[in-house]
Amino acid sequence: MRGERDTDRTDPDRTDSVRTMKLTGVDHSPMGDRTHLDRLDAVLEDRDLEAIWVARSNSFAWLTHGSNVVDVGSEVGVAAAGYDGSSLVVVTANNERQRFREEELSEDVRVEAFDWWKGSLAEAVAERSPTPAAADFDVPGLRRVDVSSLRQPLTTADVELAREIGETAADAVESTCRELTPETTEREASALLHRRLVDRGFTVRCVLIGGAERAPKHRHVTPQPTPLGQYAVVTTGVERYGLFDSITRIVGFDPPEWLTERHVVASKVHATALSATRSVGRAGGPAREVFDAIRHAYDELGYPDEWRNHHQGGAAGFAMREWIASPESHATVRLPMTFAWNPTLPGAKSEETVLVTERGCEVLTTTGEWPTSRFEAVGFDTEIALSDVLVR
Repeated sequence: MRGERDTDRTDPDRTDSVRTMKLTGVDHSPMGDRTHLDRLDAVLEDRDLEAIWVARSNSFAWLTHGSNVVDVGSEVGVAAAGYDGSSLVVVTANNERQRFREEELSEDVRVEAFDWWKGSLAEAVAERSPTPAAADFDVPGLRRVDVSSLRQPLTTADVELAREIGETAADAVESTCRELTPETTEREASALLHRRLVDRGFTVRCVLIGGAERAPKHRHVTPQPTPLGQYAVVTTGVERYGLFDSITRIVGFDPPEWLTERHVVASKVHATALSATRSVGRAGGPAREVFDAIRHAYDELGYPDEWRNHHQGGAAGFAMREWIASPESHATVRLPMTFAWNPTLPGAKSEETVLVTERGCEVLTTTGEWPTSRFEAVGFDTEIALSDVLVR
């Protein structure tokens, strides 16, 4: 090499950038979406590099829209993508080459293979790379580089893909919720949801399901063989083509009286977080300013210490969370970007994946078939449509 969509729905400025990704198969061209490559070009020039290599799964997916993951417990995948300012190449072991060529990459990405028994991925990259070069994993003779900041903000092509997969994820969750009964166990519900998500092409990163007995006790309700009982809180985090969605739905059978009030509070905090995200993002401010608005909302709604009991979420995009907001967060809020805020109270939670641009907020994880209400943001003159509790 060298229910209802928010009426504040955004429609970012469109360009004629190449986008051929289809949900039925990968044929997206990373060389067509020049914005990703332009960001790498800037790093090459700024650091006087001849090439940059990425093998960490999130950044590999960002650059190629393919997956290099075999072992989900490994931060570094089985392939590395390298860019030299003009072309893109993927290096992987000989036993992986055909699969990457046929199933993970577009035709304009060259794939080179090394014999798996003769060395490691890092050694293969070192042998092929021009120098000076950098990589996001340990490669002999190459500098280290972290390209995660380049994944923000989303490009026009990223946004269009995020719209498609958001609705698909929501459909899997909502259709699962409609099949649940009080006798369904948390683990049975988890298995049903997991299968639906996998059938739709998602990699499932997280499934949390809590029934009436356990949801009020724990914020991360890992499924147990416990019947759901009066109601269920169903949460999942999924990935497809590198982009992540987080979504929560609550379904009630004979829900406790307090559930509606707590859900409304969580939803108003959520609306506040989204309104603050837009405001802070337009100014290029830090995430801690969004967190300040979230904490203020809890105070005003009568739950001053609830923010202490669980993280409130943050930017999504090419990670479950590119960053999580906290009182000291220095991360810059960049737009356009997807965000997954997840305010909670005991037994209640509001969570969607939402595209935020300078012009507004668009809930992506929606099908239009789940009950929604418009919730007022605290401290902002805005209302945002978010999911309600479905009572069956």
